[in-house]
Parts: sequence; C-alpha cells; structure tokens
Amino acid sequence: MNPTSFVSWNINGYRAWIEKDGTKDFLGKNYFDVICFQETKAQPEQIRPSAKEHFPDHTYQYFFSAEKKGYSSVALLSRIEPISVSHGIDKLPLSVTEGRVITAEYAGFYLITVYTPNSKPDLARVDLRHQEWDPGFLEYIQALEKKKPVIICGDLNVAPTSLDLKNDKTNRTTDKRPGSPGATDKEREGFANYMKAGLIDTWRALHPEQTDRYTWWSYRSGARASNAGWRIDFFLISESLSEQVIHADIHDEVMGSDHCPVSLRLQ
Repeated sequence: MNPTSFVSWNINGYRAWIEKDGTKDFLGKNYFDVICFQETKAQPEQIRPSAKEHFPDHTYQYFFSAEKKGYSSVALLSRIEPISVSHGIDKLPLSVTEGRVITAEYAGFYLITVYTPNSKPDLARVDLRHQEWDPGFLEYIQALEKKKPVIICGDLNVAPTSLDLKNDKTNRTTDKRPGSPGATDKEREGFANYMKAGLIDTWRALHPEQTDRYTWWSYRSGARASNAGWRIDFFLISESLSEQVIHADIHDEVMGSDHCPVSLRLQ
C-alpha cells in the first residue's frame, strides 16, 4: 500500500513549535498519510512521547537527530508502514552527523525527507554544497531511481529562480557580489541539475509563472507581514510519477514557524 498525501514542514524546533497556539490545527484538520518535519532540533527521546500523543494515527514514527544537541534533525511520521527505513547517506557525512536525511521505502516509491545544509551567512558552506552535497544527493537519488521512483521533500535551502524570492536583485550573484545564501549561482546550479536529471518541482510545474508564493520568511524587519519571502521548501518527484499528481500546495497562511508547510497529493 502506498501513501498518497504528504506534508513537509520545517518547524524550527519541535519542542517550541508543539507548544504554540494553533500549530497542530493544520495537521489535525487536514488528512495526510505522511508528515515530514525538518529542523526538529531535538533528540528522539525528546520528541517521541509528544509525537505519539499528538499524532497517534501516524503509528510509524522515525527520528534522526544531529550529534550536536538542539541542531538540525528530521522526522517522518507515517500512517502506513514502510517496507524499510534508512537514516543518512553514507557518501554524505553531514547527512549522518547532522541528522539531515530519512528515506522510507514504500511499494511504489521511495520517500526522502531532507534538510539541506545552509550555506551560512558568510557562504562558508557554499562550496561544500556545490562540490559535495548537491552532486552526492543527486547521485543517491539516481541510484534509488534505478529501483523505483522517488519523492523528495523538505527544506532545500535554495530559491531556484528569480520567481522564487521577493528580492532577487539584491540577493543573487553578480559581478560585484557573491550573492546571499540560498540565491547564489552555485546553489541554483545544484537545483538546476536536479531538474536536468528529470526531477519535477511539483508546485512550480503547476504554477509556472506565479510569484509571491513563498515558504520561508526572515524574522527580521517584518518580512512575513510584507511577504518578503523565499520559496525554499519543496516536493520533487521522479518524472514517472508526474501523471499521478493531483495537487501541490504552499500553505502560507499557516503560522508556527518561520517556514510554512508544503503538501503533495497523488492519485
């Protein structure tokens, strides 16, 4: 049996998020077979009792945490039992030490939840992204695709084009500046390579020219109130799944984090 409805949300700290008014309402009012969280910032033992209490229908719960406490980390909660679940990617050490990837195998596809490393304000990690993470992650996806299709969800920490952030001109790479993290040529090249390899950005495929729909807003300068945001959270799918897509959405009305949820529904 395959899940058909999915939601992904960078919650910027599970323990703080779960206590905020209304944060669980969206998940309670909308039926999703699988809930994927990024940036839980907690160890499994700090999340598991609460997750069992608040998401009892999602019986199969998997947590992968960073070695550094209170940092990074991802979770996957499913109503349907996966065939198998793996944590991290052997060829990407950061995916293991920083708890960044969970892969669940179902009958018809692999589902990956990922929290891609941020390049840092000073771009200290942009070369790591460009030379190691993006090529290594794509290699991992393509190896899985030899067996069955893949769904990737999560915070990829890149706004792929000028359509995907409010202030592209002041953030992108130019001859005079390297660009802001999430909008550099190197990061955008990594995402473009995913597309060239045949992956589909589900929301953009359905809304090819739309702007002003974002998934992350800085806490500074009232960015969310003015919708000065970035679209950096995604559902990417193998091309063979494209005809099964019913709906892909950005739930930018939902509060509780500096990110909002994104969702995908398949036939």
